[in-house]
Amino acid sequence: MVMGLWVGLTLTSLAVEKLSSGLLAKGTKWETPIFQRDSGVAGPTVFITGGVHGNEPAGARAAEQIRHWPIKKGRIIVVPRVNNLGLLDNIRFLPGEPPQLRDLNRQFPKTKVPPIAKGVLATALWEYIGKQKPDWLIDLHEGIDFHQINSKSVGSSIIDVKGKAANAVVPQMLKVVNAGIPDPKKKLVRLRYPVDGSLARAAHEKLKATTMILETTSKSQPLSKRVRQHRQMVHVLLSHLNMVGSSQRIMLSANTTALCVAVYDAGGVGGNGPRNLDRVFRNMKNVVVRRVGVEDIGDGVLDQFNLAIFPGGSGSKQAAALQPVGREAVQKFVKDGGGFVGICAGAYLAAANYKWSLAISNHKTYCETINLPEIGKKSMWFRGDSAPVKMELTEEGQKILGDKKGVFEVRYHNGPIMSPMGKEGLGKYKILANFRSEVSKYKPQKGTMVNTPAIIAGEFGKGRVLCISPHPESTAALHSLVQNAIRWAGRRD
Repeated sequence: MVMGLWVGLTLTSLAVEKLSSGLLAKGTKWETPIFQRDSGVAGPTVFITGGVHGNEPAGARAAEQIRHWPIKKGRIIVVPRVNNLGLLDNIRFLPGEPPQLRDLNRQFPKTKVPPIAKGVLATALWEYIGKQKPDWLIDLHEGIDFHQINSKSVGSSIIDVKGKAANAVVPQMLKVVNAGIPDPKKKLVRLRYPVDGSLARAAHEKLKATTMILETTSKSQPLSKRVRQHRQMVHVLLSHLNMVGSSQRIMLSANTTALCVAVYDAGGVGGNGPRNLDRVFRNMKNVVVRRVGVEDIGDGVLDQFNLAIFPGGSGSKQAAALQPVGREAVQKFVKDGGGFVGICAGAYLAAANYKWSLAISNHKTYCETINLPEIGKKSMWFRGDSAPVKMELTEEGQKILGDKKGVFEVRYHNGPIMSPMGKEGLGKYKILANFRSEVSKYKPQKGTMVNTPAIIAGEFGKGRVLCISPHPESTAALHSLVQNAIRWAGRRD
């Protein structure tokens, strides 16, 4: 047995509730944080784990948010990133471990063997959980497909130990989470007993806890939606235990001094944009990032953030997904002092020349539809496949985005060609960068892109708006430019 791999917790007070944190497997390469909230009122102990499998990020991100929920009774203990190295590498297993130890969720005590875990990380976690004597253990996971569509996957399910305690709450959890899933084949279902060697099964059989594995599905669903589903299910459980109030919308600490950024990743967003932004944020200090979807914005979560980013994809589809209530929520957020960064599609969304756009930036886009001989009607926003173009920062742009001088390449993929809209009540924008070359597919487009704004910045109400037509976030050498844009829009310049 591996001893001494967890440390005692350092306590701080928040009213009657005590917050504490520590490290699991301290001093080893598997070191990862533990967080505890103790209400000071007698009640259940609920242990929540995320990221046991490193290619299942939704559970880790949900657990990181859940740990900020105030509780009224009992304790919650959260290990958001159990397999931290696997999460960093986006691999299911424990990196570098031999085959017999690589799947962390098979290293816990099996049914017919002594209660001893295998490997450094499993042993540290198992010993720590044993000392906490949890009444409930909730392990957050993801499947690769919907179980009702592909029975080989356990995605979109609750796998629990049955019994009276679970029977009283699992149907409620399913009812709430499934209310937001219109497709019957994608609804969550209740499945068999947890697999032998898993944390959930071991904690039930050896520690007598009521346990369950909550499985979302990664296939064709934005990360924000999967995280939300985890939050919904855990909130139903904690509400059933009378441990929480209306805390489900809480995504981060109310006391943080970090720059808090919401990245929209739902309807209308392309697959690479949010992932590229993750790489941008990786080297930024004192920044907290959360993915948000349409339902989150409708719930009013933006009031927790300093800045919202809308990445590439389709501006009109983002607007359609948000619907009027979501678009109004974004407008209000910026007007009240929040920052907005729109990249490509997000810059279309911010424009003032569409019925569906937010009208928070006083620019219009080159989007005329022209009837071309022998081709037919074509919209001029479409310029073809992704391609490199030349861009140059203005003097004002160098002050905000960094002192990068001269002409340099940036990836372009049908971003807006921007010009003044002249909308009454909106202030003028500043040009931070200009295109110095162009991409065109049709003859009328030639000459319409060169020397037009590539990046602009302005204000809407009390908030700052920065619109980027190309994709500097997809080039590592230009990440500092995007980081500076984020800091400026979030008022950390």
